[in-house]
Amino acid sequence: MATPLERLTAALADRYRIERELGAGGMATVYLAQDLKHDRKVALKVLRPELAAVLGADRFVQEIKTTAALQHPHILPLFDSGTVDGFLYYVMPFIEGETLRDKLNRETQLGVDQAVKIATEVADALDYAHRHGVIHRDIKPENILLHDGRPMVADFGIALAVSAAAGGRMTETGLSLGTPHYMSPEQATAEKEITARSDVYSLASVLYEMLAGEPPHSGGSAQAIIMKIIAEPVQAVTKLRKSVPPNVAAALAKALEKLPADRFDSAAKLAEALGNPAFTTSTVRLGGPPTRAYRRRTLAAVLLLGAVLGGLAVRALAGGATPLGESGREQLTFNGLASRPAIAPNGDFVAYVETSCGHAGLSLCRSSLVMQEVGGTQPRVLLSDATNLETPRWSYDGRTVVVAGELSQGREGLFAVPRLTGTPQRIGPLGVYDTHPKGDTVMLIPERAPGVALIIAMGSGVVVDSIPLRFAGASDVSWAPDGRRVAARVGGGLQIFDRDGHPTDSISIGVRPVVRWNLAGTAVLFFVSNTVREDALLQARVGRDGRIGGPAAVVVGRLATLYRGRFDIARTSGALAVETGDANSDLWS
Repeated sequence: MATPLERLTAALADRYRIERELGAGGMATVYLAQDLKHDRKVALKVLRPELAAVLGADRFVQEIKTTAALQHPHILPLFDSGTVDGFLYYVMPFIEGETLRDKLNRETQLGVDQAVKIATEVADALDYAHRHGVIHRDIKPENILLHDGRPMVADFGIALAVSAAAGGRMTETGLSLGTPHYMSPEQATAEKEITARSDVYSLASVLYEMLAGEPPHSGGSAQAIIMKIIAEPVQAVTKLRKSVPPNVAAALAKALEKLPADRFDSAAKLAEALGNPAFTTSTVRLGGPPTRAYRRRTLAAVLLLGAVLGGLAVRALAGGATPLGESGREQLTFNGLASRPAIAPNGDFVAYVETSCGHAGLSLCRSSLVMQEVGGTQPRVLLSDATNLETPRWSYDGRTVVVAGELSQGREGLFAVPRLTGTPQRIGPLGVYDTHPKGDTVMLIPERAPGVALIIAMGSGVVVDSIPLRFAGASDVSWAPDGRRVAARVGGGLQIFDRDGHPTDSISIGVRPVVRWNLAGTAVLFFVSNTVREDALLQARVGRDGRIGGPAAVVVGRLATLYRGRFDIARTSGALAVETGDANSDLWS
C-alpha cells in the first residue's frame, strides 16, 4: 500500500515535483517542491489529514481565494491551492532565508531599532490585509520570513479559511487556531468575533519577545499559558530591558491590553506609535490588576478552563489553609542532587542548587545554580563550578536571582545573577539575605557583622541604608513588601522585628520555622513537625499582632527527613516549591 507521501507525490506529479520535507506545524506539513510549469521553487503546504477530513474541500478552496487577492510587499503571496486524492494543499513562494523564529533562537533578543523596524513593516502588511477584510489570526515568529532582512508574513488568512471551512466542527480536529504564546485574550476565550485588534495583540507579543527575549506570557503547557493570557497582567517590557524607548514601551502596553477596546484600533496606529518618540499613554495597566469589566467578562472563561484543565501546577494561598493534594502538584525531577528551591514571583520558574561530588568526598563537591520553567524539561545553568551555594532568592520582578557562595577563582560573597544573561555581579559579602521590591534592593545580614542589616542596591552593590539589629545569629530572614517588618529565625524560634530593628513578636513552634510574605503583605508561617504527621511541612497565617491565626494545615504530608522541607513561596501567585527530600531529590510546586 502506498504511503501518504507517495500518494501525494503521484497526485501532483503533473504540476509539482516534491523534493523534500521542510517542516511540520500545527496545521500543515511543508514540502520543498519544483513548480514544473513555471520552473521555480515553491513551498507546498499540505493540511494535516485529520484536519482535512473535517473540512469541506470546496469550502476551503473558496475561502482561500480571498488570500490570493492580497498583494503587498510584506505579504507572501498565494500561488495555488486545491484538493487531490483527499489532500488539501496550498502553494507559496519558497523564500531563501530564515524565519524570525530561527533568528530569535539564535540571537534571543534583537536590537531595538531592528525589532521595531520588523514590527512596523509587519504592521503595514496587517493594516493592508485588515482593510481588505482579512484577519491573520496566527501572527507568530514562525510565520514571519526574513528575506534579505525584509519581513514577509506567511499563511495570511489560512487560519480564517480553515475556521470558515470547518464551521462549527473545529473542535473535531483537536486543534485550536492561533499559537498560545501569541494568542489574544479573545482568541484564548474562544470568542466568535475576532477583529483586527486581535492581530495587533499578537504582533505586540512578537515585538515583546524580540525586545525582551521571551513572550509576554510563558508556561509549561498551552493551558497554563492561556490561563495567564486571560488572567495575568503583562510585565512592562522595560522591566526586562531598560534600553527600550518610552514610546515603544507605551505602544506595547497599549497593544497588549486585555480588552480589545483598550488597544489600538488598527495596526497602522500601532506602527505610528512605534515611530513617534512623543507617543505616550495614560491607560498603561501592565503590572497592575485587570479592570473590573474585564474580570467580569472573563470570570466564566477562567472557571471553565480551570474545570477542564484540572489541577494546576501552582497553588494560591487562600484564606482557609488546606492540605496541598497530590493532584495540585507538579513534580520536577532533576539529575544529580537538587536542593534549595526558590520559585519566581509569578510561579513560572524555579531556581535551585544542584550539587555533585567526586569519589574523594565533600572536598570535591561542586555546585551549580540552575533555573527551570515549571512544567518544562530543559534546565538552564546560570552559575557553574561553585561551592557552598546557599538558597537562591528571586527579585520581585523575576529578572534576577540572588545567591551567596563561592564561585571559581576564589570569588565569594553575595551575587546577583540576571536570568537572561547569567552573568553574576558581586554585590556584598557572605551572609543571610532576602530581596525587596523597592529600588530592586537586597537585605543582607553579613556573617562578620551580624548586628546590622545592610540594604544593598541589586544593580550596583551600593549600600543604600542599614538597620541596627537587637539580636545575632539569624539563619533565615524574610523582608515584608512594605519594608517595615522583617521575620528572622534565631536559634530554634522565630522573631519579627520592625524597621528600626526592635523585635516585636516571638514564635516558637515546630522545627525550622520561617515566615514568607506574599505580595499583599500577609505573613505565612511554615514549619516542620513530626507530631501531626510524620515529618510534615505545615503552614499557618500570622496576624499583624504576631499571633497565629487559625489552625495549621499540612502542605506536604511526608518528608524524607526533618532536615529536608526546604521550600519557597511565589510572592505574586502564592505558588509553592518544596524539596521533599526523597531518593530522587524531586521538587514539588
